[in-house]
Amino acid sequence: MNAPDGFADFVHARYAALVRHGTLLTGDHGHGEDLVQEALVKTLRAWSRLHPDGDPDAYTRRVMVRAAWRAGRRLWHREVPTAVLPEGTGGDPYEPQDTARLVLGALRALPAQQRVVLVLRYWAGLSELEIATMLGCSTGTVKSRASRAIAALRRADGPLAEEFERVRA
Repeated sequence: MNAPDGFADFVHARYAALVRHGTLLTGDHGHGEDLVQEALVKTLRAWSRLHPDGDPDAYTRRVMVRAAWRAGRRLWHREVPTAVLPEGTGGDPYEPQDTARLVLGALRALPAQQRVVLVLRYWAGLSELEIATMLGCSTGTVKSRASRAIAALRRADGPLAEEFERVRA
């Protein structure tokens, strides 16, 4: 099947940014890529409505956000690890200075709906009203999820808490 006009260009131009967004929404790079793939299938189906006058990037991000939000409600999360992976052969010499991995790890520890709200509020820069509209919930729900997530991040022990203390000093 051939892609409609402009779809391949859209995917080529926006794929990396969409994967970053998906990784933050899910807390995992692999799941972020899966989320992007599912969203792009829906975007392809809606392409005739989105191209050339629509906003396919906004549509794809909205599909991703809603899927990540719904995933937090599921009791079963598809994959179940069956074995422990062996240790990696080499370490990253820049890891002690890399706070991105620490933040991603902290986000990963949050429930999916709290993680989605934080990503939309502080990474995507959306207002509470915009998030509530996108997720189909009240602004009070958005505020409470964000508040609980931030409180959980502040209570967390480990490298991220140590990094926060180091930055404050």
